Amino acid sequence: MTSREAHLVELVDDAGQAIGADTVASAHQPPGRLHRAFSVLLVDPDGRILLQQRAAVKTRFPLRWANSCCGHPLPGQPLAEAANRRLAEELGVAPVDLTEVGVHLYQAEDPTTGRVEFEYDHVLRADVPADLPTRPDPAEIATLRWVDPHELAADLDVTPQAYAPWLSGVVDRLLRPTAPTADGPGANSAGPTAGGTAPGAAGGAASSGGAVLSGGPADGAPERSGGR
Repeated sequence: MTSREAHLVELVDDAGQAIGADTVASAHQPPGRLHRAFSVLLVDPDGRILLQQRAAVKTRFPLRWANSCCGHPLPGQPLAEAANRRLAEELGVAPVDLTEVGVHLYQAEDPTTGRVEFEYDHVLRADVPADLPTRPDPAEIATLRWVDPHELAADLDVTPQAYAPWLSGVVDRLLRPTAPTADGPGANSAGPTAGGTAPGAAGGAASSGGAVLSGGPADGAPERSGGR
């Protein structure tokens, strides 16, 4: 087992309340164990989002296009801390201010490896400059591109096999953000969250904004290559 696969994830119920912990490797074995995750979308001044093509060595959905950065907070770890750590590790990006725009609850099995993603996924947005410097880790990312989110949403309907299975829901939360609650699930993981939806359900009503999460990565074991 790689060091990345041995890291702990926070198990949650379908309302996002923490109920325990498991390793990355175990939580992604069929049928999967529902756990907390995050998906970051970096948005430039023109409204484009940064996509990454996942590296070929990834244990789940390699070479699929996905959002800017993904990962799992350690049990009890603030979302902003975990997300900024992954941005630094995967993209070489300095800490950014993050706004939670919703939660996407989904389950998907990799047809090649049989690994299962079953995640209570906090969708986090960060507005970044047009000349944002990046240093992608080749063990994590094959290539990068900026895309218009409306064009991406249309292409996701036409060629879904080219994309990670969570990306459609993540983009939907960006385009139709859901309002967070002040004391909802995940409050111990860096602030309030929005209500999740069942796999395949449509996004919620639009909101003027979400919970702003701040804070950079702290010391400790990083998430390493090969997983989400």
